Amino acid sequence: MSRRVEHVPANPPAALSAEWNDPCRTQRGGLRSGRGAALRVREGGPVTVSGSPPVRVGVIGAGFMGRQHIDFIRGARGAALAAIADPAVTDPDVGCPVFTSAGEMLDAGQVDAVVIANPNALHVETAIDCLEAGVAVLLEKPAAVDYAESRRLVDAVARLEGRLLVGHHRRHHPAVARARRAISDGELGEVVAVSGMWSARKDDAYFADVEWHRRKGAGVTLINVVHDLDLLRHLCGEVAQIQALYSSQARGFEVEDTVSLTLRFESGVVGSFVASDAGVSPWGWDQATEETMAFPFLPDGDAYRFVGTRAALSVPNLAKYSYEAGASPDWHSPLSRTYLPTPQRGSFQAQLDHFLEVASGEADPLVTAEDASRTLALVEAADLAARTGRTVDVTKFRNDLPDPEDA
Repeated sequence: MSRRVEHVPANPPAALSAEWNDPCRTQRGGLRSGRGAALRVREGGPVTVSGSPPVRVGVIGAGFMGRQHIDFIRGARGAALAAIADPAVTDPDVGCPVFTSAGEMLDAGQVDAVVIANPNALHVETAIDCLEAGVAVLLEKPAAVDYAESRRLVDAVARLEGRLLVGHHRRHHPAVARARRAISDGELGEVVAVSGMWSARKDDAYFADVEWHRRKGAGVTLINVVHDLDLLRHLCGEVAQIQALYSSQARGFEVEDTVSLTLRFESGVVGSFVASDAGVSPWGWDQATEETMAFPFLPDGDAYRFVGTRAALSVPNLAKYSYEAGASPDWHSPLSRTYLPTPQRGSFQAQLDHFLEVASGEADPLVTAEDASRTLALVEAADLAARTGRTVDVTKFRNDLPDPEDA
């Protein structure tokens, strides 16, 4: 497979999950919308169980994440790997056409949908090009390098009536869907509070080998906590206010290694989240699931704890704590622990299946450009809170940013 090239973005927030490959900026022109267009009719080729031809999916960027997407597409029913766009891919046996740029792939007209996994700084431009070509888009997170740029993508999706799913893959985990249902259906009573943690000690080479990991624009908030904030928004609704404390005491770098967040949601729920890439712990999403094989798996681990007036729930292990029938519902009565049933399935596989439905016009995206944009705004609001030492009104923060058209 292709070599891996670390991309150092010009805009610091691009450090969010910046493990991509294609360093070339794609310049496109002349392609206009196929908005609302049906999938192209294909001659021949494999057919799915339903009798429909598979969705022809191209992958733009065959770096760390791109290679994972390629494997998922090859193993999925209803999808066919139709093309790869990456100048570093030279293997003639990849099993599909290879193009040096996203533009060449789009011009060839061989794809119905694309997965964009190129450098973060190219996400918005590449996504808009693909939407203008009339293809559906699965855009790896982050959707943009910052909140202001993400608004360009939101506007483009609306203007082109595009089909775009942002790859916050954790939302597709079966445990998340079940927890969301438990909260919305009142199984916990009224949710009053939530707490969470992600802590894992990153090795010294992580910072020594990649210089930008030590510089402003990296840090545990931008690289790791963004995923947790997205899930908390998904499960508890929009955040109204945020406070933050950052510390770089453990390593002394200019980026924080430890952060403590306090949140007030618009629903009235209050919450806290602590994260560190310098502290040893078994607590966090990566340790509590088998999503990332680089992390030791802790069975029955949890990352979040939701507290309601009738019951409590930890996620992702879905342990529910409640009073037994007939017991007095107060703090003197013992709690019973049960586990909410849920199917065992990986987030990435579920995300791809959902994307194929989005590409075929059978479903609306679970994570829209607007949704992903609000998560970026929350991350930036947390940074502002840490720098100023004050509580940040998140809605005001979003509204006060300049319109990208005026910038």
